[in-house]
Amino acid sequence: MKRTIALISLLGLVACSASPPKLPYPAYVVTDSLSDVFLAELPGVRAKRFNADPSLRTGSYRIDLPIAWSGSSGASPGLSIEIFVLAGQLTLGDDLVLNPGGYAFLPSGSLGFNLKSYDGARILYAVNQTHPESMIRTPLILDSRLIEWEPTDVDGVSQKILRSDPGSGALTWLTRLEPGAELTWQLSLANRESYLVAGSLDYAECFAGNAVSDAYLPGGYVYRPADVVHGGPATEIRRTAIWYSREQSAIGTSTVADCL
Repeated sequence: MKRTIALISLLGLVACSASPPKLPYPAYVVTDSLSDVFLAELPGVRAKRFNADPSLRTGSYRIDLPIAWSGSSGASPGLSIEIFVLAGQLTLGDDLVLNPGGYAFLPSGSLGFNLKSYDGARILYAVNQTHPESMIRTPLILDSRLIEWEPTDVDGVSQKILRSDPGSGALTWLTRLEPGAELTWQLSLANRESYLVAGSLDYAECFAGNAVSDAYLPGGYVYRPADVVHGGPATEIRRTAIWYSREQSAIGTSTVADCL
């Protein structure tokens, strides 16, 4: 995401504790504290907006679909769509059922999918610009529960890759943090947004040379710009935490020695 995103105002965000650190980017956001917004492309849903760029028609949301809801992915022509199911069921087309943990990437140019939720569902929903170097140009639909957790170079930290585009560098993945994991300080190399699917932890951000942390519970959201240091020994995982994360350009992080 090389273009600067028009982020939602931080002034109205309620953080996860009484005295959250003041940061120049939206960290420590409780999704339930956000106001509902109207989405013309998905009428009849209850949507919480994380960030958006109206000029590009892009954005990311948490959406509650009511019982007996139906719509279409074709309402966003020329843009790609990502969906991750948090609860309930979402049906794509006639018979592709996504349960909790289900993921779908619907690239620009793919035929519009009918979307249906018979009993209601809660999903993460993102609309992206199409990167000219993207190589994934066909729909990608999978059940993350069927993917094995892969260890990383940090004990107690593992991940599942949901989408990795070798052309654009776009990456969507799940990270699992186990209690007792000793995190190093990490420098993000790309703009990243994450949503805490399960678990609880105190997560640290490095700002102005100081480690500041706050408690996250399921539903916590963070948008972290590139070149921000985070993690580190000040982070404490209280219950096994699972993050859903997305980047739209260069992949990865690098390790740094301290909070600088």
